[in-house]
Amino acid sequence: MLLTRLLVLGAAALAASASASYAGSCSDDIDRMQARIDARVEAIAAAGPFVPASISAGMGVQPTPFAMATVEEKMGEISRNKVDAIRDAMARARAANTAGNGKTCEKALTDVRRLMAH
Repeated sequence: MLLTRLLVLGAAALAASASASYAGSCSDDIDRMQARIDARVEAIAAAGPFVPASISAGMGVQPTPFAMATVEEKMGEISRNKVDAIRDAMARARAANTAGNGKTCEKALTDVRRLMAH
C-alpha cells in the first residue's frame, strides 16, 4: 500500500512537470518510460505483504516518498539506491528534453532501462 501512495505522489510530480516535458523531442519516450515505472511499482506493491497503517495514519499527515521508500526497503521489496538512481535518471531525461537535448535525454532513458532490467 505504501508503494501505491508512492506511485500517486510520483504521478503528481509527473503531472506537475508535464508541461516542461513536452518541450523537447523525447517526450513520448519519457511518458512511455514513466508508464513502465508505474507498472513496475504497482506490481511490486501488489506482490508484497500487506502492511497495516501506523497509529498516526489518518491524522492528516501525508507520508513522504522518502519515508515510504524507506519502509519498502526495510521490507526487502525495493532497493533505495535503485529507486534513487531511476528517479535521478528520469529527472535528467526531463531536464534534457526541456532543454531540447534529445541525445542526452535518450542517454538518461537508456540508463533507466538498464536500471530496470536488474
